[in-house]
Amino acid sequence: MMILDGVYPPIATPFDDRGRLDTHALAVNVHKWNSTGLRGYVVAGSNGESALLEMEEVVEAVDTVRHAAAEGMLVIAGTGRESTAATIQLSKACADVGADAALVVTPAYYGGNMTPAALKAHFYAVADASPVPVIVYNVPKFTHLNMTPETVAQIAAHDNIIGLKDSAGDIGQVINLLRLCPPDFRVMVGNGPVYLSALQVGATGGILALANVAPAECVAIYKLAKEGRWAEAQEIHFRLMPVGWAVTAGYGVPGLKAALDWLGFRGGNPRPPLLPADDRTREAVGAILVEAGLLGTRAS
Repeated sequence: MMILDGVYPPIATPFDDRGRLDTHALAVNVHKWNSTGLRGYVVAGSNGESALLEMEEVVEAVDTVRHAAAEGMLVIAGTGRESTAATIQLSKACADVGADAALVVTPAYYGGNMTPAALKAHFYAVADASPVPVIVYNVPKFTHLNMTPETVAQIAAHDNIIGLKDSAGDIGQVINLLRLCPPDFRVMVGNGPVYLSALQVGATGGILALANVAPAECVAIYKLAKEGRWAEAQEIHFRLMPVGWAVTAGYGVPGLKAALDWLGFRGGNPRPPLLPADDRTREAVGAILVEAGLLGTRAS
């Protein structure tokens, strides 16, 4: 059984000048991340613009990352689609090119009908058919649907559902997830501000946008927390919080890609309808990176 722990970035998806998936740039980024202590990568997550990727592009991106990732690193594919059938199809296709697990977001278009029974049926059907373990993804910011800990606990009973990425940003919810779910069900936090607090109460790691631009620091927080060195972990966590805000709630995917550009990765432009970061935003992101000690100086 795959052990879900450590730190994973939901990696940004680079595109070329014609708006196509840039597999070369993606591989370059992965090679740079390989030596930072990350446990693995999440491909085609929310910060990877999964909603704007065709299914074939998701498979191609997973294949690229699988070949570029260092030995022993895990590759998790974002395979959630609105229909159960499409989610199963994509999960199988990603498994065929080397994904170790499928990250499946809650269907949300018919949110009013996504009752606990409907969600359980969906995740059970995907888990029954998936050749790789399934990780449930709860991200109410984008889906406008928050899975309750009670619903997750029901879903966690399936043998092929190994964990949850919870991005609700509610530490009370994390505690209830850990309280209600089986002991071997792994709860990963997907929200930067509650990262350290979640580790303190028993979360097994983080799937964090921040880990795209501060991978070694996110790993350091995880290791210090494992050793009970909370004051040192807190110092890093506090220092990184403005960066975490900039690459998520503050400037979103365009801000994340601007930060990657500043740090020598291949960020580039997001896919329309997202607009690229303007000059003012890029300057603001650069200043935040400098203040956090991630960037030595800003270009003029």
